[in-house]
Amino acid sequence: MADTFDACLTFTLQQEGGFVNNPKDPGGATNFGITLGVLRTFQHNPGLGVNDIRNIAQATVKAIYMANYWNRMRCDALPAGVDLMVFDHGVNAGPARGGRSLQAALGFAPADQDGAIGPNTISAATAADPTAVVNAMAANHEAYYRSLASFADFGNGWLARLARRKQAALAMIG
Repeated sequence: MADTFDACLTFTLQQEGGFVNNPKDPGGATNFGITLGVLRTFQHNPGLGVNDIRNIAQATVKAIYMANYWNRMRCDALPAGVDLMVFDHGVNAGPARGGRSLQAALGFAPADQDGAIGPNTISAATAADPTAVVNAMAANHEAYYRSLASFADFGNGWLARLARRKQAALAMIG
């Protein structure tokens, strides 16, 4: 597959924005979509604080996204456009959910939707029509967002981001 990590990362960083510490967000303090908890784990340092996430280096941001999301979800092995749908949703909702959404879009039985993107998922994704996969994933993402208790607080933003994600993914396929 084509190397689209930088393009996908650029999209996601545009969506995530900069530092926020919204008391309604269970993720707490975040910067560029990276939570303080993720930074502590990645750097093996539980003593890091809010100022550390506020001042996170771009190289660290890129390394976290590569290791914890792109590589974990095997986005490098997915068709262009599908990789963006998996990556950005995985960032927004968790890597396992990003994988399960792909598996559901590919028609895997619920019992087989484990969220781990391995050889069977990659094979199915590369054989499928990427436009159909993107459209099915977008429907899955919308249903997921609407199911969340915090939809009233964040739902409009999530749905707007989803619309931009779908549009960008379809453009990558073209």
